[in-house]
Amino acid sequence: MNTPSNPLLDFSGLPRFEEINTAHITPAIEELLNENRSIIDRIRNDSQTPTWQSFVQPMVNANERLSRAWGQVSHLNAVMNTPELREVYNKNLPLITQFYAELSQDQQLFEKFKQLQASTEFGMLSPARKRIVENELRDFRLGGAELSPEKKKRFLKIQETLSALSSKFNDNLLDATNAFSLLIENQDEISGIPEDVLHTARQLAEKDSRQGWKFTLHMPSYLPIQQYADNRALREKMYHAFYTRASEFNEPAGGSENKNWDNMPLINKILELREEEAKLLDYRNYAEISLAAKMASSPRQVLDFLRELAAKAKPYAERDLQELQQFATESLDLPKLEAWDIPYASEKLRQARYAFSDQEVKQYFPEDKVLPGMFKLVEKLYRISIVQADAIELERKVQYWHPDVRLFDIFDAGGALIGRFYVDLYARETKRGGAWMDGAIARRQMDCEQGGSAVQIPVAYLTCNFSGPVSIDGQRRPALFTHNEVIVLFHEFGHGLHHLLTQVDDLSVSGINGVEWDAVELPSQFMENFCWEWGVVSEMTRHVKTGEPLPKALFDKMLAAKNFQSGMQMVRQIEFALFDMHLHFDFDPHGDKTVMQLLDAVRQEVAVIIPPAYNRFPNSFAHIFGGGYAAGYYSYKWAEVLSADAYGLFEENAPNSVSGVIDADTGSRFRDEILAVGGSRPALESFVAFRGREPQMDALLRHNGMTA
Repeated sequence: MNTPSNPLLDFSGLPRFEEINTAHITPAIEELLNENRSIIDRIRNDSQTPTWQSFVQPMVNANERLSRAWGQVSHLNAVMNTPELREVYNKNLPLITQFYAELSQDQQLFEKFKQLQASTEFGMLSPARKRIVENELRDFRLGGAELSPEKKKRFLKIQETLSALSSKFNDNLLDATNAFSLLIENQDEISGIPEDVLHTARQLAEKDSRQGWKFTLHMPSYLPIQQYADNRALREKMYHAFYTRASEFNEPAGGSENKNWDNMPLINKILELREEEAKLLDYRNYAEISLAAKMASSPRQVLDFLRELAAKAKPYAERDLQELQQFATESLDLPKLEAWDIPYASEKLRQARYAFSDQEVKQYFPEDKVLPGMFKLVEKLYRISIVQADAIELERKVQYWHPDVRLFDIFDAGGALIGRFYVDLYARETKRGGAWMDGAIARRQMDCEQGGSAVQIPVAYLTCNFSGPVSIDGQRRPALFTHNEVIVLFHEFGHGLHHLLTQVDDLSVSGINGVEWDAVELPSQFMENFCWEWGVVSEMTRHVKTGEPLPKALFDKMLAAKNFQSGMQMVRQIEFALFDMHLHFDFDPHGDKTVMQLLDAVRQEVAVIIPPAYNRFPNSFAHIFGGGYAAGYYSYKWAEVLSADAYGLFEENAPNSVSGVIDADTGSRFRDEILAVGGSRPALESFVAFRGREPQMDALLRHNGMTA
């Protein structure tokens, strides 16, 4: 088979990242859009009764090619952002948005799906394919297929504008994050900051041919300052810079239009357009649109759920803050805690109460033990094996977007390849912040040219923003992770396993595809629980200097501190979720009340820590303005109920298993009933099939130490 000259048009194997350049993007997207429109025209004009093979499958095939090509571009834009790539990405984004918006509004295609649902064939389709048809009908309605031609035109314009605004939101946030740095030359000003953080900061300064230490707003630099810097003025300066990113406070000098990073005007416009979209579709608000494809039935149900959780958590949060303030007054000479004091005082209190620090624990979690330890866990749970792929890649040289990236293969118990995933763990200026999993290729059954069929192997991206390896005294030291970062890694790998261990053969409900958004966090949050199991942690630690494993006594201290300030942490997440839901439910973007005033009202209701007036948290709330969590941020807490309850079954079965909670029989049941089925059936059905009953909140409260 000849390899296409344009690497974005090669669908024969893994992406050819090292060959992709910006000149490939527009020609590939134009070619694929033209091909897709030609296929859609043929399907639309077919006078025969629509069937799965003649109608649905050709669209799936065409759209997958487009999504795989554009997915590579989107991925590179997120992890290797350059001005040239950003420009061509934003040039093609409206074309992609327009195509899918037009597709979702196509009345003839909508009617053909209705015909298929009413046909005798529908009754013979598999449950997965029936669900796909039902999802398509729902999405056509949500996409404006039933609107008048004039309203369709306006709806399409809204989709294009929202897509561009979200991209701009993320660009502004990345630019504002990268624009700030602080050089410190006086050693007295960096007291308390961990050695490895200072080493990285010195290397950053040396790159600029400067003496001293250079600090940035990227999390591996920012967070340790907040936790450990004795210099209160430094903590405040960094806090102010972090929480005014992409706001009116940090617009570049001159305020030229192409460098205006203030996200608030974008937020206001996004909210206005989402409200208009809801009204066009005859919904009362955007939250109702968002929930149409989720487990929760109404905004009011979500708000009631969050407030019930807040009522249980807030007394614990108030106790947490009272204890922290008393400690800060008596031990740190801080009679009034400010926002930039909270992480610092909390870390000092943790050390005083439990006699350990995050930094001490971090020395025991080198990357070259954490990854194998995590893999060993899932190998036991799901009877699979994980091998780094580079040495056994037979097709051709594996290509990466950055030298730090690696590829791993997953094999089933019989030795068959069932999934592959890339790992990109370290922060850099070209990568947007946070951690995420994304699908590169989804599992599906494909017809072969020679006859028969074959399974397409799923491929995932696992992306984090941790500190990378450093060279000290001429020796390269592996990356070290805090325990919280280990939890983040497990979380994202849980998403990855959901994508990779699916057994569904239809792409639209394979892996995480088609899973209700408020259930998609179940496998990820479920994985976090194992980070508190000695049988898991003991297999993934080695002190970076002594080589000794994590002492059991230190782990016991960590376990005792597991729910340290869990009340404060929970109400903070509830604050974000309530803010998000109210923004999209009963907030009037045309009214007198501002976004910040709404957030202030939510904080007065549930928060125990009120930040300074200049705090512009919404301007960096990329989950809901630059991602897919609009009117869906509650999903983290909703799914945490599911994940805690699911893990409860492992705990209940542990006494009867020689492996304790790492029980392969229960793990196989979780794989078969949750991970393997993907979106082929409602998430509640999958949960009940695994747990034997509907979810309960008890386990979540117990895991957070909130039981009487």
